[in-house]
Amino acid sequence: ADECKKNNSKGQLFLSTRASKFLPFQEVKIQEMADQVPVGHIPRTLTIHCHGTLTRQINPGDVIDVAGIFLPTPYTGFKAIRAGLLTDTYLEAQHITQHKKAYDDIAFDARTFRRIEQYKHSGHMYEYLSRSIAPEIYGHLDVKKALLLLLIGGVTKEVGDGM
Repeated sequence: ADECKKNNSKGQLFLSTRASKFLPFQEVKIQEMADQVPVGHIPRTLTIHCHGTLTRQINPGDVIDVAGIFLPTPYTGFKAIRAGLLTDTYLEAQHITQHKKAYDDIAFDARTFRRIEQYKHSGHMYEYLSRSIAPEIYGHLDVKKALLLLLIGGVTKEVGDGM
C-alpha cells in the first residue's frame, strides 16, 4: 500500500488459504503418431491444459482423442511487449477419449500369436527388438540396443504422490 511505500517498510507476505480454492491441474504435451508423420519430418506437438477430473487420465504412449477449446497463451509483462503478432497456443481440454487403455485389452489373432512364438523360440528376440527401434535409420545397432535397454530395463518406482 501507499503507507508501506512511504514508510519504506518491508514485511513478510502470508498465504491466505481460507479464501482460496485449489483445483487439480495438469499440462500435457501430445504429438502426432509416428505412422502419420512423413519420413524425415519432426512430429508436431500441442500443449493441452487439463483441469479437475481430466487430470491424471493420460499416460505417456496413450492414443487419445481430445475435444477442447483452442486458445492463445496469454502473455504478461515483458513477454507481452516482445510477443508481437505471433503467440503460442494451447488446447483447454473438455473431453478425453482413450483408444488404448491397457495392454491386457489387446487381442491377438492366431497368425500374430504364431509369429510372436516363432520369434521367442528363435533366441534372437534382443536383435529383433533392437532393429525395430527407428527402422528408418540404417545401422547404429549399439545405440539402438542401448535405447532398447533404457526403454524396457529397470524397475517400477512409485513415489508418495502416486506418480
